[in-house]
Amino acid sequence: MPPATQQDRWLHQLAALKVDRAGGDPAPHKPFLLLVILEMADRGEITGSELPLSPDLAFRFSLFNSVIADRKRPPLELRLPFHHLKTSGIWQPLMADGKPSPHRNLTVKVRFDPAFLVCLRDATFRDKAKRVLIETPPYFRAEEQLALCAMLRLKPARVDKVKETGALYAAPAERGRDARFRIEVVIVAYKHTCALTGYRMTTLDMESIVDAAHIHEFKDSRNNDPRNGLALSKNAHWQFDRGLWSVTDDYRVIVNREKFIEEGVPGQNLADFDGHRLFLPSDQKYWPEQTHLVWHRSRHGA
Repeated sequence: MPPATQQDRWLHQLAALKVDRAGGDPAPHKPFLLLVILEMADRGEITGSELPLSPDLAFRFSLFNSVIADRKRPPLELRLPFHHLKTSGIWQPLMADGKPSPHRNLTVKVRFDPAFLVCLRDATFRDKAKRVLIETPPYFRAEEQLALCAMLRLKPARVDKVKETGALYAAPAERGRDARFRIEVVIVAYKHTCALTGYRMTTLDMESIVDAAHIHEFKDSRNNDPRNGLALSKNAHWQFDRGLWSVTDDYRVIVNREKFIEEGVPGQNLADFDGHRLFLPSDQKYWPEQTHLVWHRSRHGA
């Protein structure tokens, strides 16, 4: 465990980030990115002293936009905090050749400050850091704090302007849990890969070709467990929600051919996947739960 004085130093830094306040509310770019980094560290995904700018990092960052849905501002851009967090001393932005980057458009990776990296590897520090970023400084409104706590599975330390049992609490908490569901399904379980087709594509513009699809629809189940989810490409998601295909208990595709007419290149039609086994996560604890598959087949007559 790093010395307490070292932890205190970095917690103070996190509570005093330089953020843009021109729009009224403090811009949340930097605290959002740091919360992403802390979550990655929780999962053991920070393995070295350098972190690259990647589609995976961009996708995680983009999910935080739902937390500030009530703010009248454009979607957050990852490159801004990725480069400008250098002012906090947490890391040094670098160009492709490893030299210090002078501009956000040239930054392709960052190198952590060694002392901060030691703290980042300590679970106690990470828990404290999340609390500092969410609750201590005025980076976020009260309802946004609740959404972030739900997203990161933290119990709110206090509820200022909303009541935990009221609608004003439920709405942001649900936004946070939905973002958590998408992280666990798309990123952690399926690694941006479509369960139907096995296709994977991500971009640095915070986009993934797959969505996190509920098997037992959420409005009925209220279930955001990743075992009630599949990562599906846009077409496959649309087809699945309409019951054009479903899944057997042994994870094979059932195509409801009588429900549609299609034309296309052989091998790329939905009918061609009939009987194929899903592309499932390597970790079986994320495989779809059979009760949800039963519900989907019953709902759509498969």
